Amino acid sequence: MLAGALDGIRVIDLTRVLSGPFCTMLLADLGADVIKIEGPEGDPTRAIGAGRHGLSWYFAAFNRNKRSVVLDLKREADKAILARLIEKADVLVENFRPGVLDAMGFSAARLEALNPRLVSCSINGFGSLGPYRDRPAFDFVAQAMSGFMATNGEEGGPPLRTAAPLTDLAAGLYAALGIVAALRAREATGRGQRVEATMLGSILSLLGYLAPEFFATGKAPPRTGNDHPILAPYGLFRTADREIAIAPANEAIVEKLFAALGLRPLLTDPRFASNAERVKRRAELRAAIEAVLVQEPAESWIARLNAAGVPCGPVNGLAQAFADPQVEALGMVLDVPHPGHGVVRMTGFPLRLDGTPCRVRRPAPALGADSEEVLAELGIARADGPQG
Repeated sequence: MLAGALDGIRVIDLTRVLSGPFCTMLLADLGADVIKIEGPEGDPTRAIGAGRHGLSWYFAAFNRNKRSVVLDLKREADKAILARLIEKADVLVENFRPGVLDAMGFSAARLEALNPRLVSCSINGFGSLGPYRDRPAFDFVAQAMSGFMATNGEEGGPPLRTAAPLTDLAAGLYAALGIVAALRAREATGRGQRVEATMLGSILSLLGYLAPEFFATGKAPPRTGNDHPILAPYGLFRTADREIAIAPANEAIVEKLFAALGLRPLLTDPRFASNAERVKRRAELRAAIEAVLVQEPAESWIARLNAAGVPCGPVNGLAQAFADPQVEALGMVLDVPHPGHGVVRMTGFPLRLDGTPCRVRRPAPALGADSEEVLAELGIARADGPQG
């Protein structure tokens, strides 16, 4: 039985920080053997963020299920070891700026010569083509340039980023998808190919309905805070004790909402009879809805509206979210023992496969912890191995 869906796939991971490690973590969770190549100084996230007992939980969360090998890729001897690893690998993932891998001596032509079956994946900010290919990129910059920030925030207020680094995570996710697709294609062709995922392109693809609305109208969507830009009512609403999120996404659900609130007359009121009219009169409609909601506490309304078929939920902080019984049922919180560092809590697997489930086979590795093991697999004695 397969240990995981990607059991038998070997990945050489030249990535650091977030977009690349997120991609390779997904592959590792699915069973791939991910060999994380680090310089003598290690991945920068080893020294970033909160941690305990000398371990960064940021690093631990995105580098589980991997093996760590230290290679100083400024040394020709260590470049030769990397070449040996590439010869036996299925996948190579890097998140350097375009051209950096070439400058290190691993151009596309060299990679193909070393291993014609290799799937090589580049994750970067702006892509290998175009005027911005050489620019450094960070999530904040990509969010700003994509128009994504311009759609977030309150009406009349400034653009806002999302707190989560969505461009890093989306690029890593698309890269993992592209790699799996390329591996599937290799089964038919016998050859690998190059995969590229960009932070800018990934976040543009996540604009969802905002992009079609812009293409159709030529108008930028207004910033509407927690209200839906093109639907009403839809957003956060006050109850007797706190706000709740209500999301009636179509007319049928709007009818259920109004019925549950005792507001059926609004269905025939010309001011609110269509979505277009309701969007024009958000404030009036909100006042009518909240006049009812403030009569009872949030939990009462959450139960009543969901029972009526109206999507509704609380506005949770992280403490409430991770303690939620549904989150527990989904297995989205993992407690992973890290020898010498105690137990590390991290997010779980958002993807479920019933035949080859994701699992934690090993915690995030200490720097270079697996160098000797991996080099031995290549037939290289420790004395001839990497320095550092």
